[in-house]
Amino acid sequence: MAMRLPFFGLIGGRSPMDGLLTHYEQIRAAMGVIQETLFCYFSGGSACRDFQALKAEIDAREEAADKLKRTVCNHLPRGLFMAVDKTLFLNYTRAQDNILNAAQDALEWLSMRSVVVPERFRPDGQGLVEEAARTVLLLHPALESTIRLVHGDIFDRKAVKETYRAVRDQHKAVRRAKAAIARDVYGSDLDFRDIYQLLHFFDCMHGMSHSAEGCADILRAMIAR
Repeated sequence: MAMRLPFFGLIGGRSPMDGLLTHYEQIRAAMGVIQETLFCYFSGGSACRDFQALKAEIDAREEAADKLKRTVCNHLPRGLFMAVDKTLFLNYTRAQDNILNAAQDALEWLSMRSVVVPERFRPDGQGLVEEAARTVLLLHPALESTIRLVHGDIFDRKAVKETYRAVRDQHKAVRRAKAAIARDVYGSDLDFRDIYQLLHFFDCMHGMSHSAEGCADILRAMIAR
């Protein structure tokens, strides 16, 4: 029976798996900025602290993350020496990169034109942002524990699988929150342009969380026997 040895990914120096963590750090650092940007928009639009400057910071994070992704993918060892299947590895990098892409898209839509978000929608809108960011933050322990398992630093597969379940369960909460606020906004008397803009923003927040869940699914495949 063919066997993939964990330490093969370490031949010649640093494991390419560690590059996934470096790439993730750009995403995690962006989460606080994303929350600040969207909270300020929901609470006051143009009255908040320089929305465009905050958006530019997210754009810079996304560009840095893209460069890291390319560096990691362009310096992979041959398939024989990969700690995990190369296709799964590349799929993971794309899924993780899509998290920031969705956040960037959300901010692009909000910046197209000013939307005054009615007071009754603000708590649920901010709650959706928080729930989506939480899904992304829960991806960190899932990724970190997967790398440690693959490299033979830990051996508790059950505990690692629990980190994937936490991401999936959190995404379910995001899906419910998105459906609830989308239903309320769509049924409101807001201008149709405002409704469309807000619904697309909610879709982007859901997409950010969904990409994090997709990452957890790929990590699960990486450790499948």
